[in-house]
Amino acid sequence: MKLSDYRIEPADYKADFKDLRAVRDSVFIIEQHLPADLEQDGKDPHSHHVIARDNHHNPVGTGRLTPEGQIGRIAVLHQWRNQGVGQSLLRVLIEKAQKQGLNQITLETPASASGFFQKFGFIGEGEAFNVAGNEFQRMSMTLTPLAERRRQSAKPRETSVPAEKLDNLEAHLESAIRLITEARRQICIYTRDLEHGLYGHNDVVEAFRQFAINSRDGCVQIIVQDTFAARGKPHALIDLAQRLPSSFQLRTPVEREDQQYSSAFLINDRDGYLFRLNAERYQGEWSPNHPARKKQLYEEFDRIWQRCRPCTEFRALGI
Repeated sequence: MKLSDYRIEPADYKADFKDLRAVRDSVFIIEQHLPADLEQDGKDPHSHHVIARDNHHNPVGTGRLTPEGQIGRIAVLHQWRNQGVGQSLLRVLIEKAQKQGLNQITLETPASASGFFQKFGFIGEGEAFNVAGNEFQRMSMTLTPLAERRRQSAKPRETSVPAEKLDNLEAHLESAIRLITEARRQICIYTRDLEHGLYGHNDVVEAFRQFAINSRDGCVQIIVQDTFAARGKPHALIDLAQRLPSSFQLRTPVEREDQQYSSAFLINDRDGYLFRLNAERYQGEWSPNHPARKKQLYEEFDRIWQRCRPCTEFRALGI
């Protein structure tokens, strides 16, 4: 049975405690009959948690990475299995471990599920062991940490820079790369169809890749109006988002007024922006530092973002 789509997001153990417990209790305590005192340990408050939610914000899956590099508590509600949820949770946790610079990660899984983890490169260690009547297998995987390049100390912000007019694709590429490169933790994009000439350009995609690797907990939020056109041909930015799913979030409008929004823009958290009044033309303006205009665009973006739905059209690409 094909269910509605889902999304993977970081979870705060305190704020999301009830949702994490709802999934884990159902899978580990009720289904697998693990004692509650074994399932609930002292590592939870110090671990990095992720949660899978459906389009109604209901929790459907969980996972965690402990400070020691152990992946665990991957649980998916019964009705959501065979939908790719477990794979998505595992990919995000592996990527998190790489970003932390870990050289190895481990896990302990029911022996019957060891084949699932072998597909990702995990190797069994030692003999299977018994926990509360269940046979478990310890597994490990060697990681190649994502290269982390030290950034220079941020320079004090300059005074507001007057907007500069842009009238061709080359000028847009240069401005976009600078805005992406100078971003610290957040980039927001409103685009009609992930314009291939701009966001699919090799230099722009490389700038996004470096941002995702070097910015801990950084996020690129993208609103795509026409998802059909965006996935009409191979797109390097979509491929990158597939490989680094925890760094990219894509949504699409559902309200008519948002679907008819005719402009396009890119903003960063350094008060820079790139704006085109008509998304069909490479004529616009930009500034590397214009707090007032950037704030206006961010408020517009956030209002629309809250009304959007996840881009389920990219599901087959693993996003």
